[in-house]
Amino acid sequence: MGKVMKWCFGILSVMILAIIVIVCVYLGKEWNRTTYFQKSTIDGFDVSEKTPEEVVPLLKEAFTAAAVRVKEGDKEEAVWTLEDLGYTIDEAALKAAAEDALAKQKSSIPVLIDSMMNGNAFQIDVPFLKNAQTLASAVTVSALADERVLNKNAEMTYDEKTKTYSIIPEVQGTQLNDEDVRHLVQTAVDEAIGGSKPSADITVQIPAEMYIAPDVLSTDADLNLKVNTYNAYDKAVITYVYGDEKETIDWSTISNWVMFENGEGYLSEQLIREYVMSIGQKYNTIYYNRSFNTSLGTTIEFGENENNYGYLVDEEGEYQQLLADIRANTETEREPVYTYTGIDRSGRDDMRTYVEVSISMQHAWFYKEHALVIEGDVVTGCVAKKTETQTGIYPIAYKESPATLIPSNETNGTPVTYWMPFYDGQGLHDASWRQSFGGQIYQTNGSHGCVNMPAYLAETIFNQAPTGTPVVLYK
Repeated sequence: MGKVMKWCFGILSVMILAIIVIVCVYLGKEWNRTTYFQKSTIDGFDVSEKTPEEVVPLLKEAFTAAAVRVKEGDKEEAVWTLEDLGYTIDEAALKAAAEDALAKQKSSIPVLIDSMMNGNAFQIDVPFLKNAQTLASAVTVSALADERVLNKNAEMTYDEKTKTYSIIPEVQGTQLNDEDVRHLVQTAVDEAIGGSKPSADITVQIPAEMYIAPDVLSTDADLNLKVNTYNAYDKAVITYVYGDEKETIDWSTISNWVMFENGEGYLSEQLIREYVMSIGQKYNTIYYNRSFNTSLGTTIEFGENENNYGYLVDEEGEYQQLLADIRANTETEREPVYTYTGIDRSGRDDMRTYVEVSISMQHAWFYKEHALVIEGDVVTGCVAKKTETQTGIYPIAYKESPATLIPSNETNGTPVTYWMPFYDGQGLHDASWRQSFGGQIYQTNGSHGCVNMPAYLAETIFNQAPTGTPVVLYK
């Protein structure tokens, strides 16, 4: 019995030792294996009995399968693969991560035994490489399916019928910047890829705010300022009356005088003053050199100091009036503001009615509307006494009937019926004390400077020549 027991115990010991040897050999074999245990997964993919080298293409295919789609509204504008956009798997890093996972399944005997029995579920972040040049080449506005709709700036328009400016609103197009589209796509892809879970298709929606805005919007301050300023002046029409001639300025001229500076619209004082000066240069007739065609068929040239009759624009007064007319923004017809005026004009022709006196001929003519009314001999200032009649062109200052003339060197007055002064005490008048006129009387028995006339001549001129009528006196 004792021998039997010993024999049985010996057999059992041998068997146990054999089992231990077998187990050790098996565990040693599994410890050195180069594949994953059964029921093992990486990022949810079955990797049982696969080597890390075999796992890399499996994960690569899964993690690069997503398509990148760009949509504009409901329409698909572009589709790229990740590789098209320069996104590729870092295979070396992925293999290292897979090898690390393989090592972890046998980090200790208990872990090894558990891995053998239950497998492993590993999660690793799949690393990507990015090629910026490939992305930049692929993602451009020109790669989108639809042609871009161009912007239209807001602009000012003018209604000729109502003489009103308004704004045509801008039109928002679909223009995009390459850089904006590229940033949009890159951001979406970067957020979706990587990690331990493959990305589904990546859809990128182009937001409305990404469209390039028109350069000029209907809310543009400068555009609205221009519209409002123009509307404040564009209906002004000023018609200047120069006797029978008229000259009109309207928006075609006034618009050139509107200036904009520092967020304000205003009328240019300089340009308006220049215009007022120009009408003076064009229509002023007093204090200018004047040519006069005499009744004798000659032409007399009067210098600016001799020409004391005519029209003179009051430049300051006219500037203020024109400014007020423009600001009133309405139509008006008027004469310019004058400093001096004549009695009649048609443009620069302002001596259609006048008295002409030839001192050498001792003769006078009276024309009305260029038609001779009357003429006759006269007696002018005395040459011998050096009281000669002043030459030049002067308006009749006023008319008086009857009147008493008192020369400066006398105390007794001389009564006349018709008195029409034109220069420093000199004037046209009747001379009832004279029996004859004309000839050479003026040389020794002339007047104190006045033009003595027969009663019929003085009466006609007095009655038909209005105050202000020019008197032209020449030698």
